[in-house]
Amino acid sequence: MWHRACGLAKRADAAQGRGMHGFRRHVLACNNARLPGRRLTFRIGGDVVGYVTAELARALTFWPQHIHFDGGGLSIRGGRHAAALQGIAQDLSERGYFRWRDEAFDVRAHPGGPVLARIDRGALPAFGILAEGVHLNGLVRRAEGVHLWVGRRAPHKTLDPDKLDHIVAGGVPAGLTPVETLAKEGDEEAGLPAELAVRAEKVGEIGYAMEREEGLRRDLLHCFDLWLPEDFTPHPNDHEVVAFELWPLARVHDAVRDTDMFKFNVNLVLIDLFIRQGLIVGTEAEWLRQALNAE
Repeated sequence: MWHRACGLAKRADAAQGRGMHGFRRHVLACNNARLPGRRLTFRIGGDVVGYVTAELARALTFWPQHIHFDGGGLSIRGGRHAAALQGIAQDLSERGYFRWRDEAFDVRAHPGGPVLARIDRGALPAFGILAEGVHLNGLVRRAEGVHLWVGRRAPHKTLDPDKLDHIVAGGVPAGLTPVETLAKEGDEEAGLPAELAVRAEKVGEIGYAMEREEGLRRDLLHCFDLWLPEDFTPHPNDHEVVAFELWPLARVHDAVRDTDMFKFNVNLVLIDLFIRQGLIVGTEAEWLRQALNAE
């Protein structure tokens, strides 16, 4: 899915120049990275797992026993050398290259592939390593139409503070599957009981490659729908979300189309939901569907 990045990045450049509004701008904003662009490929064994800046590559020269440079970029051998990646990342964090999150993520060359190493979540954008996450549309059927539970991110969050978010969303940590992560995050973020979480239906995957202030985000989002009973009310458990509100889906639609109220990648999952719910139709729906799901 990542080879489409250059084409969408070119469209993003053009859209920025035209001041594009509406749904497409969210899709293009999340696909503004050109790969490899000015970055160097980072490999484990023979597999490309990331892309690093020249600045980070220079810092990695301090580990010649593990990191090797060649005309194709830089690489680290498998086995004990790949196992050293987490320690290298911690040293780099202490030198100020990125914020340590104290949460290990699996390193894979492609989704569903073998785990080649582990690295702290805070290092993922710096190394341009694929990260996986889960997003849950918490839906409610009411007499007046479909509603969606919307969370507001805490003001202390480093990433997109105060933005609107899903009822449940989070990265897939090392050793867990997306379904296991959904159950874990559901309990921690929204007090979602396990007997409700297991009803969630996976509805698709969305990938993107995005240059942001923290680095290169190459994310794969596992998207789920969960139809919740009207008498269920989520409540914040872990201080990452300060409050939840139940919005008519039409209100969510207008907010995504007209504003930047939602966290950047939440917009993509919601656009997919709007298409499936018939709120975006015709040529616009087809363009968005292809852009979200291009392989």
